[in-house]
Amino acid sequence: MRYFIYLSFDGTAYHGWQVQPNGESVQGTIQRALSALLRVDTPITGAGRTDAGVHAAMMVAHFDAEPDQLPSSPREGQSPLDYLTYRLNGMLPPDIAIQRIERVADDLHARFSACARTYYYYVHTCKSPFLRDRSWRLVSTPDFEAMNRAADLLLEYEDFTSFSRTNTDVKTNICHISSARWVQLSDSEWRFEITSDRFLRNMVRAIVGTLMEVGRGKLTLDGFRKVIEQKNRCVAGDSVPARGLFLQKVEYEHLTGPTS
Repeated sequence: MRYFIYLSFDGTAYHGWQVQPNGESVQGTIQRALSALLRVDTPITGAGRTDAGVHAAMMVAHFDAEPDQLPSSPREGQSPLDYLTYRLNGMLPPDIAIQRIERVADDLHARFSACARTYYYYVHTCKSPFLRDRSWRLVSTPDFEAMNRAADLLLEYEDFTSFSRTNTDVKTNICHISSARWVQLSDSEWRFEITSDRFLRNMVRAIVGTLMEVGRGKLTLDGFRKVIEQKNRCVAGDSVPARGLFLQKVEYEHLTGPTS
């Protein structure tokens, strides 16, 4: 039987979501705890691959197990899945939290069944000891109105090779972005929100970096359009730091419960 895990994590201490041969990963940390509880090697599959230092307000992963493998709760009325959630949270470090675990159809896949994903990227302009690991500090305030006009152009295109890390194993760089905008949170804080059916490796950080060139007057709207059309990573802006990026939401057509 298949189960979805809904979780969040602070990615500061990890080399990304995916298991790495020479570094700690979020996936590997959860797999070890889950395997110990189920007493059998239990791999999990995530909805995406976040890079080192990237956070998730909501990540979804799936695993397969038989009902008799789930630990029984000593508390009357507590379901095995609620108890498993409780036990997992007790074993995991403070920077990973399991919100819930639920039974889903066996053909649902955390990655391939997802129909949309939303990322947030946070920036701020005033020094703050509380934002340094969750947001990118800007030395000056860019033109966010110009950046929003440029962000609107993203919805006109499907091929985002210019914003993809090179030499990846993906077969296509086609993505369908349904929304992209900058939102002001306070006098000194902003957030870039972007939703797409899929994302390429490093895509959001590269888009934000290129939008920053528009906001700083180094790139015109026509220039931003040409960056997309050239399908060349070398012509786009630098990737912004990972610490400001959050996977915010994963959506599935066949699930009605909250995923954010």
